[in-house]
Amino acid sequence: MRDDESVPPTPRRPALFAAATLIVLCLGATGCGGDDTAQARPGPAGTTAAATASSPAPASPSPVRSSPSATRPPSPSASAPDAPSGPLSGKTVVIDPGHNPRNHLHNAEIGRQVDIGTTRKECDTTGTSTNSGYAEAEFTLDVSHRMRTLLRAQGAKVVLTYDDDRPFGPCVDERARIGNKAGADAVVSVHADGSAAGNRGFHVILPASVRGGDADTSKIVGPSRDLGTRIAGLFVRATGSAPSNYIGGNTGLDTRKDLGGLNLSTVPKVFIECGNMRDPKDAALLTSASWRQKAAQGIADGISSYLNG
Repeated sequence: MRDDESVPPTPRRPALFAAATLIVLCLGATGCGGDDTAQARPGPAGTTAAATASSPAPASPSPVRSSPSATRPPSPSASAPDAPSGPLSGKTVVIDPGHNPRNHLHNAEIGRQVDIGTTRKECDTTGTSTNSGYAEAEFTLDVSHRMRTLLRAQGAKVVLTYDDDRPFGPCVDERARIGNKAGADAVVSVHADGSAAGNRGFHVILPASVRGGDADTSKIVGPSRDLGTRIAGLFVRATGSAPSNYIGGNTGLDTRKDLGGLNLSTVPKVFIECGNMRDPKDAALLTSASWRQKAAQGIADGISSYLNG
């Protein structure tokens, strides 16, 4: 679910094949259009690009199931062993699994305000869940593990911002710093939305041009758009899912300036909302292990396409 957004007018559902074709055709072009998203608590209204639609207000998430290891000390990041040689040898990819399955047990910690350059926001949020209680944070970690395996097989060094190894967080500013410190060639933050039933499909969130405090996205806006456009097109191909019918004008791309994970990044970075956990049809996909493998493949393919030029 998008954070800090207001409820938009009820959108019309776009044609599946028209939207998918638009993104796939966009893959080969430069400059094709379209952060810590999935927020459980609403905040002040954010700003998006004029061509994109506002998102509906988030639904209250179902209680999330806790994972083991809540008492293990925090770790700045988790990386796999040395990767084999391959087409992505020498490249570093940072994967940011959105939220943390135990955030809901640490409301005070994740509720504290952090500086995102242009304003201050909550450290992190609980994320959303399906109506049956499958937590977004569980989904994002599963897809991230699958992506890591796929990218390492191509020779990439893969770093996770966390790997179920801390009781809450990381905060959104720390997530950005992990990618920056790694000197990542690409960073992708994995999420799932929590919008109203009937709102379906995925969208990739791109950084807007932002400058203020520690935030300056001027050098990453163009490369991030290229990365996001490639991910969107190849996500369609791998999963068969349509671009969002409620955000992004049927392109599957959205631009935001209110997300700390993007504002504070100094390396190319995007977010992907893989589907809407609150829609029964999308939820059936998100809870399917075989579909999650397709989602991981689509995102990994987009990253590989970007890194290989």
